[in-house]
Amino acid sequence: MCMPIPVAHSILRTLAYFELFQHPLTAQELHFYLDQPVDETVMQSALQQLLQEHRLFNHSGYYYLQNQPSVVERRKQYNAHAKELLPVAHRIGKLLSCFPYVSGVCISGSLSKEVAAKDADLDFFIITKPGRLWIARTCMHLLKKMSFLVGKQHWFCMNYYVDESTPLIRERNYFTAIEMLTLMPVAGSDALPHFFHANEWVHHYLPAYAGKELPPIKRKDGLLKKAVEWIFSHRYGDRLETFLMHLTAKRWKLKENSFQLNMKGGRMGLDAGRHYCKPNPVHFQEPLLERYQKRVSDLLEQPYVMVS
Repeated sequence: MCMPIPVAHSILRTLAYFELFQHPLTAQELHFYLDQPVDETVMQSALQQLLQEHRLFNHSGYYYLQNQPSVVERRKQYNAHAKELLPVAHRIGKLLSCFPYVSGVCISGSLSKEVAAKDADLDFFIITKPGRLWIARTCMHLLKKMSFLVGKQHWFCMNYYVDESTPLIRERNYFTAIEMLTLMPVAGSDALPHFFHANEWVHHYLPAYAGKELPPIKRKDGLLKKAVEWIFSHRYGDRLETFLMHLTAKRWKLKENSFQLNMKGGRMGLDAGRHYCKPNPVHFQEPLLERYQKRVSDLLEQPYVMVS
C-alpha cells in the first residue's frame, strides 16, 4: 500500500517545476497544478507552515522558492506583454486554420500560460487530417519562410503537429501534461474534443484538471482549402506526403548532426513520423525534466525547521 504524499511535498515539487521558468504561482494556480487532489483549507495550512519555515516565500500573492521578489515583477511584466500578444496569436491561429488539411489549432508555449517575454515567439500546436500532416506542414512553413521578409518569423512557430488518426501524445510526464493542460484552442470544434479525450492521461499528473472547456470555434472551410484538399486526395497525394516527410526529416537530421542552434540558442532537432512532427525531446524536454528531478531531490532532502 502506497503512503500518501505530504501536501507540503506536492507544493514544493510544483513550485520547483515552475521555478525552472522563473514563474511564481498564485495560490489558485498552485492548487490547480498540484500532483494530488487537496482541499484548499489543507493547502493553505501547508503554505503557512512552509512560509514560517522559510521553505518558500510570498510577495503580492505569488509563491516562489527563492527569496527573490524580482521574479514577481518579471511575471507581471510578462503578463502585460502577453495580453498584447494574445489577440495577434488568435488572428494568426485562425489564419493557420485556413490552410489545407488543418483541422485544429491551439496556442502553445509560454503565451498559452499568459506570459510573454519581449522577444517571445508565438507557438502553435496543430492537428491535421489523417495522412496529410506533411502536406499541411509544408504549406504552413512556406508562409513562415515568407514571414522572414518582414521580420515576423517569430509569429509563425508551428512547433508540434499530430494528425487525427493518432492523437495520443507519446511522452507522458509532468512537462507534457502541463503543456496539454494550458493549450489555448483557436480553431477545430470537431478535432479538438477528440484530441483532448484521447489524452485524458493528464489526470494522472494533474488531478485537478476537470477537462478542457472549448469555446464556440466552429469555422467553415473556404473553397480554396476544399479545392486543394480534393486535388491531393488521390494516390499522388499519398506519394507527395511520403516524399515531404522524408525530405523534411533528412534536412532536419543534417541540422541536428551539425549541432545547429535556433535563434534562441537551442539545439535544433526534429522527431518525425508519419502521424506526428515535434521538436526532439532529447534536446529540451528530457534535460528539463532531469533538472526538475534534481531540484526536487535537493528540496526534499532539506531538514524541516519546525516552528513552535
